[in-house]
Amino acid sequence: MIHPGYYEELDKYEKLIARKNEVDEAYYNGIYHRYKYPVLTDRHIPPMWKYDLNQETNPFFMERLGVNAVFNSGAIELDGRFYLVARVEGNDRKSFFAVAESDNGIDGFRFWDYPILLDDTCPEETNVYDMRLTKHEDGYIYGVFCSESKDHSVNDLSAAVAAAGIVRTKDLKTWERLDNLKTLHSPQQRNVVLHPEFVQGKYAFYTRPMDDFIDTGSGGGIGFGLCDDIEHAVIDEEIITSKRKYHTITESKNGAGAVPIKTEKGWLHIAHGVRNTAAGLRYVLYAFATALDDPTRVIAEPGGMLMGPQGIERVGDVSNVVFTNGAIARENGEVYIYYASSDTRLHVATTTIDRLLDYVFHTPEDPLRSVECVAQRSKLIEANLKLLQQ
Repeated sequence: MIHPGYYEELDKYEKLIARKNEVDEAYYNGIYHRYKYPVLTDRHIPPMWKYDLNQETNPFFMERLGVNAVFNSGAIELDGRFYLVARVEGNDRKSFFAVAESDNGIDGFRFWDYPILLDDTCPEETNVYDMRLTKHEDGYIYGVFCSESKDHSVNDLSAAVAAAGIVRTKDLKTWERLDNLKTLHSPQQRNVVLHPEFVQGKYAFYTRPMDDFIDTGSGGGIGFGLCDDIEHAVIDEEIITSKRKYHTITESKNGAGAVPIKTEKGWLHIAHGVRNTAAGLRYVLYAFATALDDPTRVIAEPGGMLMGPQGIERVGDVSNVVFTNGAIARENGEVYIYYASSDTRLHVATTTIDRLLDYVFHTPEDPLRSVECVAQRSKLIEANLKLLQQ
């Protein structure tokens, strides 16, 4: 017999799914719209994923397999519908992937009946998370994610090793696990993104060279490398594209975020930058562009952040963080940026290709020194005062 508590929880769940999202009019910067409600949270998980519905075996209707958070999500549009491959973290701290679907991209996201069960090809793998989805010109949809395992080289239960796992699919239902990416000169990899087109006839990856699980060490920024065989991907050389810089939003580390968007002016990148503070690491989003004929060559990089955490977004399991690993650029020029806040929940921001191009190519670069930043701002003020006095 089904426990009556199920119907109470189901009613709450259905009301949440049916809730309409709306633009947060209190926030304006001309670049994008933020929305009032997250698109995915732990409350968007179907009750049957968490509860044993049988009244005999669960008389108090307790959660048996709870969910702590739903956040960093890959994103793709197929046949006019929006799909997120979200990172779902159980109460046991293990993350897994699940597909949520919506008809408009800003609300109504509903998870499919089952989460994704990956082929168990890596016996040492403990955790998987943060999948980027690339619709590649070879006809496949690729998912590149972090494959985490314990670091047995040190006597520390928190020490881990990060690698880039790779899967591919054509329908988001059947997934083929390929070999993990190997980078010959980087001990660990996180935040790896597959470029959507062949470069010099090869598969191209944006990488994040790391000396260990947390610190980038000698890793100078977002890397770029080529490989011949996606099924057994090996990169023997990484070229740094967007570099880390002292006393900027990328000082501690930076990494590729969403799959680059192809435009008439170049490849648009939305990445994350990290700096250290007295309260810990602060993650923000930033944008830059690279040349169409050479994705390693940065042609525009506005100063500062594109987005930082606001209000409740600052609070969560890992506070003061916004992070993206998924964006959808539609044929009509609309762009949906899916970003997580504080490793807890997932939001959407909407903009257009035209607005992003204007932002990237016409926002001044960071002059890197306070005195020059004041001169830069004073120049803007002077021009505006002259305009206002006309």
